[in-house]
Amino acid sequence: MTNWAMILETFLLTARDVVPIAIILFGFQLGVLKRPIANWRKVLLGFGYVIIGLSLFLVGLDMALFPIGESMAEQLTSTSFLQDGDSQLTQFAWQDYLWVYIFAAAIGFSTTIAEPSLIAVAIKANEVSGGTISIQGLRISVAIGVAMGIALGCFRIVVGDPIHYYILAGYVVVVIQTFYAPKMIIPLAYDSGGVTTSTVTVPLVAALGLGLATNVDGRNPLIDGFGLIAFASLFPMITVMAYAQLVELVSKRKIAKEREHAL
Repeated sequence: MTNWAMILETFLLTARDVVPIAIILFGFQLGVLKRPIANWRKVLLGFGYVIIGLSLFLVGLDMALFPIGESMAEQLTSTSFLQDGDSQLTQFAWQDYLWVYIFAAAIGFSTTIAEPSLIAVAIKANEVSGGTISIQGLRISVAIGVAMGIALGCFRIVVGDPIHYYILAGYVVVVIQTFYAPKMIIPLAYDSGGVTTSTVTVPLVAALGLGLATNVDGRNPLIDGFGLIAFASLFPMITVMAYAQLVELVSKRKIAKEREHAL
């Protein structure tokens, strides 16, 4: 299939998926709310942009992000790379996959920083909180969480541990933090896990997990290759609440020092 044929097919499939959304929105606006659509020309133009953008994005995923993610995982786990000059080494410990963990953390951080859904949530959170919640602070704390989660998820694939041990332990931490974190940050922290699993992060993370499970001896791509997205959703909740707790602690100390100086 040529590139143009792929683009056309993806465009038609994307239009098929987006049109029902438009029908529901317009149906409720006109049929239930019985209100005219303001700036309907801009709305229709916006839907056109959505279809074109999603189509090109999906084609780009298929042509670039998925292949390079799998290729990087394959190269980082290849015997020649892991041997590091020792041609006799055939069995590898989890420490030998250090570069895999570093790459996973780096790709998790960078893709999350570029995640459009996270940027939108951070801007809205900043507006609603009156500037109390920093846009960059929220984005960086979420990105750190994703980086930690994906690196730990890659470690789990390498060692072959059951995924539910890690997930259960992570949610125990989340529940404990919930009792001590500032109340206003808890719903946002819970939502932060969801916004990371979106258009930019998921394709690369999924490709990395599948590539890693395929190239590590004794791993099943179906059983071990998936699950990184769960880590990417879990750890941002931990880091966002930790970020809020840290900000609150610094603020309390600052207020206490100001009171001391005033006295």
